[in-house]
Amino acid sequence: MKISVRKAKEEDMGEVLKLINELAVFEKEPDAVIIDENDLIRDGFGKNPSFQCFVGEAEGKIEGMALVYFRYSTWKGKTVHLEDLIVREKFRGKGIGSALYTEVIKYAFDENVKRVEWVVLNWNKDAADFYRRSGAEVMEVWDTVQMDEAAMESYLKGKGIL
Repeated sequence: MKISVRKAKEEDMGEVLKLINELAVFEKEPDAVIIDENDLIRDGFGKNPSFQCFVGEAEGKIEGMALVYFRYSTWKGKTVHLEDLIVREKFRGKGIGSALYTEVIKYAFDENVKRVEWVVLNWNKDAADFYRRSGAEVMEVWDTVQMDEAAMESYLKGKGIL
């Protein structure tokens, strides 16, 4: 099977969205995705793109993707955040995920960043083990903190700002 990785194009965003939805199902959050293909096109290919996306192809068909963006660490400086890396279930274990992962690390290295970081679910042992084998550290002392739109609004209302 011929595997290749390339930068995504606008016309790939429909397939990328399908992969994002597949990941949401895998992560037991099937209704969490609220973006659409137009959001991905606007945010990834506009004047100031918010992200970079790579697609992994098998026999010329998109079967995986990795989405990254820059962050800034007060300790390290410019870093790359790997938001998601997903491979269609029937293509896992065939090298697409590894090829995408390698492309992300190469991209970060070429951009001269000091760190690449991402989050892995604590129950996704296969992924965590893969990352450890690659030399990455899975940090178990940090908890991810998020505030959704409703919580932001509630907080600001409570502060009398809204």
